[in-house]
This record gives sequence, structure tokens and C-alpha cells, in this order.
Amino acid sequence: MNLGETPVPPDSVGLFEGLSTTRAIRRYVNEPVPENVLRDILFGATRAPSGSNRQPFRFIVLTDSPTALQAKTLIAGGAQKLWSHKKSSDKYDKGTGADTSSPKSRMARTMQDYVDNFVSVPALVLVCLDRYREPNPLEGASVFPACQNLLLAARSLGYGGVLTGFHSFVEPELRELLHIPDGVLIAACITLGKPQGKHGPVRRVPMKEVVYADVWGESAEWAIDPPGTEFTSRLI
Repeated sequence: MNLGETPVPPDSVGLFEGLSTTRAIRRYVNEPVPENVLRDILFGATRAPSGSNRQPFRFIVLTDSPTALQAKTLIAGGAQKLWSHKKSSDKYDKGTGADTSSPKSRMARTMQDYVDNFVSVPALVLVCLDRYREPNPLEGASVFPACQNLLLAARSLGYGGVLTGFHSFVEPELRELLHIPDGVLIAACITLGKPQGKHGPVRRVPMKEVVYADVWGESAEWAIDPPGTEFTSRLI
């Protein structure tokens, strides 16, 4: 069947449910993401807003071709270097990290498993920005909404992913391998697959800690989380 003849599937996840259950998924079932699913996920990504509606986002999708495997291997090396540095500098094995049951310790184990198995992720998407002006601090506004759209679309179809910057450690080699022009920014590296575990709910700090009214630091009186919201503390 021609993929272009298949309509986008109806959304089985409500918008707010998707927003509150789209976790960072780093462990995947060992199976490919079907092309029709990739199509639907990327359709969602391409619906994102951008400055002046120029739509400068571009997506390089890497699955199981020889080139894709080379790219994954390159990025896996970068991922392992970045995590090794972060684990040491952020003292993931110190403080609460010394407690194997703590969120910090669980995060460290998850990240170690993620980078160790990075080369075998089912799909990897490099999200790029085709620049039309000189680099500026606001250019991310034209590409990062597409990243969030992509992750929400994956969630709605029973898949999951996580946005990383692992590509930055091997960018020159990656650009050469994938023929990425100099005027293009590689903004993000997103892995995708069917989760080994379950989706959501995400756990965050209470709204009152991050939503202010009028001035910095003054919690808004109406910043009250819905009943049943699950919370977490910041990793320390």
C-alpha cells in the first residue's frame, strides 16, 4: 500500500493527557519504527510554528541503513563522552546519588544504559535549522517547537523519545557523513522507539515554584496543580 494513501490516524491521546504524560523515553523495545509511524510523527513535527512562517526546520531520519548506522555509531561515542563528563561534574554518585533508590541514582543508571546502547536505538532524528540570516539568540524559536511536536506526536502513537545534544561532540564528522551544508544548524538529536516501560505521568516541581505573578519570586495565587498531580524535586 502506498504510504501516501493512508490518512493520519485519529488522535487517541487528549492534548492535556499528552502534555502531562510525555516522558523522556530512553529505553526502547528492540523493534523498528514502521515507516508509516515515522511519517505520522514527522507530519506532526512539520505542523509546528516558526518565525514569519518560513518553516526553516529540516529533519534527517536515521534508521538502519549503512549510513544511518555510521551516524549512530559516531553519535554514540559523543553520547558516552558527554555522559561521562556530566556524571563526574554533577556528582551523580555523591549526595543523594549514593542512595541507589534515589531519583538521582535511578537517573544515572538510566542514562548509563541509554548511552551504552545508543547505537541500537530504533530511530534517530537530527532536527536542523536551515538558516536564512546570521546566527542569533532567537533562532531556536523556529526549530524547537517542531521538536516538541515530534515528541508529542510520538506519544500519541504509543512511541517515545528524548531530545539530546549528543551530536555536538562529533559534529564535523557527522556533517561530512550526511552532507550537511555549512549554513545549516544541527539543533537537536532525538531518539525514538517503542518504550520498554510505560508513559507518564511526568513528575515536576509544583507550579508555585516556577510560576510568578507580576514580579520575580512571587508565586501566583492561582498557580495550583490539579488534584492527583505527582511531584518530584530537582536533582541535587
